Amino acid sequence: MHRSHLAGALRERLVRYPAPFDNHYGVIPLPPPEDALPIQAVQFAHDRALSMLGRVQTLAESAPDPYVISRTLSRREAVDSSAIEGTHSTLNELLTVEEDDDDARDAARQVRDYALTLDRLLPRATNDGVDIFTIDLAKELHREAMRHDPDYKGVPGELKDVVNWIGGTGHISTSTYNPAPPDRAPACLEQTMAYMRCEGMQAVSQSLITRMAVAHAHFEAVHPFADGNGRVGRLLLPLMMAAEGQVPLYLAPFIAANRTGYYEGLKAAQQRLDWAPLVGYLSDAITGTVEELFTTRDTLQQLTADWRERRRFRARSASLRALDLLIDYPVITLKRLAQKLGVSKPQALAAINQLVEANILVERTGYRRNRVFVAEAVLGVVNRPFGDVPRI
Repeated sequence: MHRSHLAGALRERLVRYPAPFDNHYGVIPLPPPEDALPIQAVQFAHDRALSMLGRVQTLAESAPDPYVISRTLSRREAVDSSAIEGTHSTLNELLTVEEDDDDARDAARQVRDYALTLDRLLPRATNDGVDIFTIDLAKELHREAMRHDPDYKGVPGELKDVVNWIGGTGHISTSTYNPAPPDRAPACLEQTMAYMRCEGMQAVSQSLITRMAVAHAHFEAVHPFADGNGRVGRLLLPLMMAAEGQVPLYLAPFIAANRTGYYEGLKAAQQRLDWAPLVGYLSDAITGTVEELFTTRDTLQQLTADWRERRRFRARSASLRALDLLIDYPVITLKRLAQKLGVSKPQALAAINQLVEANILVERTGYRRNRVFVAEAVLGVVNRPFGDVPRI
C-alpha cells in the first residue's frame, strides 16, 4: 500500500502494525459519513436503481412469497459470493448437498452454510429492522460462513488478532490496502454497525443505495476478521435491504460477473473517500439484478406452463402441485417431496414417476435407494451466465 494513494485525511490516520509487520502501517478508517454525498456523476444510475427497487416492491405486494425471489436464486447468490473469495462449488452440487451431505466436500458445505444463513437471518432482519446490526451479528455471520472452512486458522466468529491486508501477491509489501490493526478493529466495526443502525443523520441525507455502498466499503476497510470478510460484507447487503422493508436482492451474481468495477469502487471509497464510483456500481448491480430477476421469473413461469402441457394432471394431485415446488427445489428427494407436499411416500413416489415419464425430472444417482431427482431445465435457467438470454 502506498501512502500517496490515500486521501490526506487518511494519511493522518495511519498506525504502525505490531511485529513482525512493524515496517508497515494500517489505516484507521474515518467514521462513515452521515451527510449527503456528492454522487452527481452517477445520479442517473442511482435514480434508475431506485425505480427498480420500487418495481420489485410493487411485485412483492402481489406475490405470495414475501421475498419474491425463489430459494434457488438465493443459492446462486451463495455460490457466486463464495466463488469471489476462492471457495468453488456449483449450484447443482449445493442443492444436492442440501438433500444429502454424506459425501459433500467442505467447499460445498461452506456454500450451503452461506445460503442457510440467509434463510435464517432475512426474516429476523425484516422483523427487527436496523436494530439487528450489531457486532454480535457480524460475528454470527462469520461463524456460520467459515465453520466448514478447513483452511481457516482462527476461531470462526472471533474478531481478528492478527494483521491482515487486501490485495497484492501474498505478501503485505505488495498489498493494495492495509486495514485497521487488530486492536482497533472492534471500535471501527462498532462504527460500521452504528452507521447501519442509522443512529445519525444518514437515514435522512442518504438513500438506501448510498448507505449500502458506504457501509460495505467501511466494513471491508475495517476487515475485522482474519479471513472471510468479503463473504460477511456481501451477506450484510441483502440484510440491509430487508431491515428497511425492501425486498432483498442478491447482488453476488452481478458482482462475480463484473468484478473489476467492484474492486475499483471499493478502492476509490477506501483510499480516496470518493464514494460515487461504488454508489454507481451498486446502482448498476441493483438494476441488472432486477432485470435478471424479472427475466428469470418470466422464463420459469413459461417453463411450468410448458410442463402442464406434457401430460394430463389430475386436479390437486401431488404431481401437479410438485411443478411449482420444483422451481424452488429443482434437486429433490422422495422424502423432501413428501414432506413439502404433505403426502405419503407412496404418493410422492407416484408423483415422481409421472414427472420422470414426462421428462420433467431425471434421476441422477442410479441407486435404488436415496435417489436424487433433478429438474434440469430449472437449473439451466437459474444457473446461466449473468445477463445471458435463458433457454428452455
